Amino acid sequence: MNQAPIHKEGKANRLIDATSPYLLQHAYNPVNWYPWSEEALDKARKEDKPILVSIGYSSCHWCHVMERESFENDSIAAIMNEHFIAIKVDREERPDVDQIYMDALQAMGQNGGWPLNVFLTSDQKPFYGGTYFPPQAWAKLLQQVATVYNEKRGEIEESAEQLTNAIATSEVIKYRLKNEGSEYNVNGMDKMYESIAARFDKKRGGLNRSPKFPMPGQWLFLLRYYHLTDNQEALRHIEVTLHEIAYGGIYDQAGGGFARYSVDANWLVPHFEKMLYDNGQLVSLYSEAYTATGNELYKQVVSQTIEWLEREMTNSMGGFYSALDADSEGEEGKFYVWTKAEIEKITGDDSDLIKDYYNITEEGNWEEGKNILHRRISDHEFAAQRGIDVAILNEKIAKANNLFLKERTQRVRPGLDDKALSGWNGLMLKGLVDAYIAFGEEKFLTMALNNASFITSEMSDGERLFRSYKEGKATIDGYLEDYAHVIDAFIALYQATFDEKWLNKAKTMTDYTLKHFFDNGEKLFFYTDDSSEKLIVRKKEIFDNVIPASNSQMALNLHLLGIIYDNDDYKSKSKAMIGKMTSLLEGEPTYLYNWGILYSYLASSTAEVAIVGSNANNIRIRFGKRYYPNKVVIGTKQSSNLPLLKGKEAINDQTTIYVCYNKTCKLPVTDIDQAYEQLK
Repeated sequence: MNQAPIHKEGKANRLIDATSPYLLQHAYNPVNWYPWSEEALDKARKEDKPILVSIGYSSCHWCHVMERESFENDSIAAIMNEHFIAIKVDREERPDVDQIYMDALQAMGQNGGWPLNVFLTSDQKPFYGGTYFPPQAWAKLLQQVATVYNEKRGEIEESAEQLTNAIATSEVIKYRLKNEGSEYNVNGMDKMYESIAARFDKKRGGLNRSPKFPMPGQWLFLLRYYHLTDNQEALRHIEVTLHEIAYGGIYDQAGGGFARYSVDANWLVPHFEKMLYDNGQLVSLYSEAYTATGNELYKQVVSQTIEWLEREMTNSMGGFYSALDADSEGEEGKFYVWTKAEIEKITGDDSDLIKDYYNITEEGNWEEGKNILHRRISDHEFAAQRGIDVAILNEKIAKANNLFLKERTQRVRPGLDDKALSGWNGLMLKGLVDAYIAFGEEKFLTMALNNASFITSEMSDGERLFRSYKEGKATIDGYLEDYAHVIDAFIALYQATFDEKWLNKAKTMTDYTLKHFFDNGEKLFFYTDDSSEKLIVRKKEIFDNVIPASNSQMALNLHLLGIIYDNDDYKSKSKAMIGKMTSLLEGEPTYLYNWGILYSYLASSTAEVAIVGSNANNIRIRFGKRYYPNKVVIGTKQSSNLPLLKGKEAINDQTTIYVCYNKTCKLPVTDIDQAYEQLK
């Protein structure tokens, strides 16, 4: 697999030794770039120069544009080199740095985005910033900032101090968080649902806006709400959303996998990069939706996306790469789009059917007669209109997709960001486990186990995680995000396999986070390890975005592990965490959806399902095919020291299911249907 291109002209700068593909892209810029390092920060202090921090990531389209226009421009580079210590940061490797300076930009009253360019005093305090700048505007700004820094230093330092104090304010103080949560009920869930439902796009799904970003966690919350309340409007919205995304250009119809977002409201025109974190969560979402609805479209999407993961995003040890670029040959989407003539040549006798199925036209729906493959109706509807059998249609579509993939092998591929990030691997690992539980495909479990082994052998030293892995080397202390999502995945992997080593690893890492990340005063976790590099502020992440907040995920992890291990400390910490968020959550759940999922567990009591006997694993597989999200499933073929399995045994040598709530069990049964009746 190729990675993002490196422009090898002239002399390399200090980024040449980086592991980040994004930094390596800039290694031959005439800018005298440094990575974020003590060397760069010390140089700024010694020379009393302002710092320019430029933050981006390998699949960022406008990052590439600004590099071509400005950072490869010798005259602009000369200005940067003369007046600034220039530091390049990969936001995916250093989200802690990105988080601080993105907060600073927003505190300046500006909209955030990438590339993120922020000017700092020599002691790392921000005083001005922005995102993308055209080359002339960038050159002018550099000169102005250099002049003001030299002539009005006192004003600059005063402004930087005020900004630093603003971003250093504790989230608990900033959002007036206090422990208010003790009653968790359906009424609270109704309030959250009504707040989100007011923004539904009822025709195309998602929220009523453009561009449209997949937000898998919001829809998982709605699924949990539907399960708890049987609200049919919630289910309809989930189904419309998942159908429209699966039919749209945001989904790679030929090869599987989802793009980062669509620029329009119809999910048609994607921003073509594919991110591991989106795809991991969407695999989980479509798998869970399948168990709730039985819709075969969801199974198709999951299977095709996992094929893409295996084909294009997996290293030799089972680790998963981070991203595929939007661009190839300097053109966005070129790898993925088709002309009408190309479709006709590739598909031959079936071309009329394929053109209709994927809505191919001479004019195109993209640029210059180019088409993004997309669908508008179900296979059953299309087959009926054509008067052919659905099975025959599916064969022809599968054949065409294989021909498209073969043709793509002749094209220049988008850049591959081939670093593995532990937290993102955790999200995809969880997706694979959810897919295995929903569909029972052994390949999904094999990929999950290989990935879990990769994380533990290459990205962990036992209780600690590292953030990034590339070319045999793990670097950067793990962030709370990494621990939170790997712990979540390992809890799920235990529940799918009943192999207690994954549960033990989840507990070990949880205990590490409690020791090194948890703020006992505010009852929330810091984003960084207490032994990691000290930045100007130490932040806490509480709002769910495209990726669930690390604090909300840790609260969920503590809830589940607290039940499995009967650990009151875990459970009380989890309740204290969500208790702080309750008032915010009921009023504005859109970016607190993962907290809302935990709220739903507390509103209805989490079921404890214990399966004991020689056939425990097979019963577990069958048990997972029905939708009941608020449960933990534990099991053993013989015996276990887990508290919820003590004293439980197979009755009359038959594998036995115990359904319990709050450690109080109903009558043991040997029939899955009876167990589900007890859950109801």
